[in-house]
Amino acid sequence: MLKKDNWALGIAMGVLLPLVIYGLIFFFVSRYGVVDEIRGIYMMKQSTMQLIGIFSNLFTFRYYMVNLKFDKTGRGILLATFIYAGVFFYLNLNF
Repeated sequence: MLKKDNWALGIAMGVLLPLVIYGLIFFFVSRYGVVDEIRGIYMMKQSTMQLIGIFSNLFTFRYYMVNLKFDKTGRGILLATFIYAGVFFYLNLNF
């Protein structure tokens, strides 16, 4: 199923993978956050978790473009990554 070369598969993977990675990171950080007795609970910043989720698309993008030579799927992943990056910068810019 994942060995197709089409835009829809690339966009779907590019949208879903960062959400899954972000959800896993959020779960583990909120559940097993590092506790510092002097300063309280230390957790990863929200923006850092978002960037790790967006960055996770890099590995699937590289796999589809370099190893499988599926240009359309890679372009779909790249399109989703650019949209996520634009939304990230829009939400995290402090005016």
